[in-house]
Amino acid sequence: MQRLKLGLIGGNIRASRSPALHRIAGRLAGLEVTYDLLIPAEMGLEFPEVLAKVAAEGYRGVNVTYPYKEAAAARVRLDDPALGRLGAVNTVVFGAGGPAGFNTDYTGFAAAYRARFGAQAPGRVALIGTGGVGRAIAFALAGLGAAELRLVDRDLAKTTALAAALGGAGTPVLTLCATAEEAVEGADGVVNATPVGMVGYGGTPVPAALWPGRGWAFDAVYTPVDTQFTREAEAAGVAVLSGYELFFHQGIDAFAIFSGRPVAEADRLRAELLERDA
Repeated sequence: MQRLKLGLIGGNIRASRSPALHRIAGRLAGLEVTYDLLIPAEMGLEFPEVLAKVAAEGYRGVNVTYPYKEAAAARVRLDDPALGRLGAVNTVVFGAGGPAGFNTDYTGFAAAYRARFGAQAPGRVALIGTGGVGRAIAFALAGLGAAELRLVDRDLAKTTALAAALGGAGTPVLTLCATAEEAVEGADGVVNATPVGMVGYGGTPVPAALWPGRGWAFDAVYTPVDTQFTREAEAAGVAVLSGYELFFHQGIDAFAIFSGRPVAEADRLRAELLERDA
């Protein structure tokens, strides 16, 4: 049986479901998959050192998550010119030509959005958090036809850099906001692309009083699946897209890149993952 050695590099990943997704996907595809959690701080290494280490140890590839997606983009080959503008990588494959970077957050969010909302346009969207996953979601929202992106981040340099990468005049309209409250007021959709709400980072970036009147919401956090952000949005009658859907769709896209074959039994993979989590 062909063996595929994979891993995830990130900072707060002990609760990640990625190992289970890739191992199950491998079994369904007739592959023996190993998938390791690689935390640079625990390894006593910096991100570039971890990337070099796994390449030398025969890994086929790695996923990359917070806070290393932008650092990864600077250290891999980007065969797709659009990735240079996006500026974040969450999937790295090692080969004879060196490490190659991909972004399945971008493709995964677009697929998850369409599966949940169909052809509905995103409208005016408050995007809270403009780091690695936020950048991918911003580009996906632009592709989905968002009318306006209201960008907000504690690091103003990140919002201005993302606005520059997305382009100047045109669609979507780009608005830089000073606070989440400013971004959310009057928005159709609200996206949390920060770690706030995940295991170890409790809370929500959106006050509950701002939810009434919003149309849809997405939380990139999926551990836990139900966050304060999603619970308060649902309580106000807002249609919610779970971060689990991004996790699932980006995961099957990444597995296809790692293995060179599409996931043929996505429904079975989803069912086995949910059964495992029950």
